[in-house]
Amino acid sequence: MSLRAVVIDDEAPARAKLRRYLAASDGLAWVGEAHDGPGAVGLVHRLRPDVMFLDISMPGMDGFAVLQALGDPLPAEVVFVTAHDAYAVKAFEVHAFDYLLKPVGPERFDALARRLRDRLVPARATEAKVDGLLGGLPVPTHYLERLLLPVADAAELVRVERVDRIVSDRNYLQVYVEGRAHRLRGTLDTMLARLHPSHFVRVNRSTIVRLDAIREVQPWPEGERRLLLADGARVTWTKRYLDEASSSLGLSSP
Repeated sequence: MSLRAVVIDDEAPARAKLRRYLAASDGLAWVGEAHDGPGAVGLVHRLRPDVMFLDISMPGMDGFAVLQALGDPLPAEVVFVTAHDAYAVKAFEVHAFDYLLKPVGPERFDALARRLRDRLVPARATEAKVDGLLGGLPVPTHYLERLLLPVADAAELVRVERVDRIVSDRNYLQVYVEGRAHRLRGTLDTMLARLHPSHFVRVNRSTIVRLDAIREVQPWPEGERRLLLADGARVTWTKRYLDEASSSLGLSSP
């Protein structure tokens, strides 16, 4: 299984070098490139790659602006490639997979390629197995009653009543069942649309919570609330989503 990679850099020689490295690598495949930010956004939306090699310093729209335009969760793993080390801290704040300083040598690239394969290839294989299992099931005409969650090299069918919370992790979801996290590919909006709105509620930009998993609601600054869940997790219910839930569920403010 090859991981699909795109290259985004305003310098043609830098793009050419990465194309050569990708062509010689085992398990990574070049599928496209862009020379500026707007082109990068369109490229990623069109090709849906697994990995993007992204320059930071580009005229008009830098690498961080590209990520902002792509939205959360990000549709691919990000490897920043730049001639400047001043952006390293900010790069990892946006959850970059790695940070390569130009000029990138073949040994450093090979080490990165191995790490990408070790992390992403098993995940993609598991997703394929889960997708295959789901493909044999009828399309649901009602809200989900069970979720098919990957467990090692297999999958487990779990009733949604056992799910405490679901957290967005870029282009994945972390589904927490009795304190244990299961990783699924997908978006929070898509998942929320398939869950019964009387049982599950979005409490902030990145988290869905099962209402019956809430054990305690505490006052929090700025009109927000702090939730203590059954698995011991503490989650902030932001004012925007609290106001939405209060109207849609008929909840009174604590």
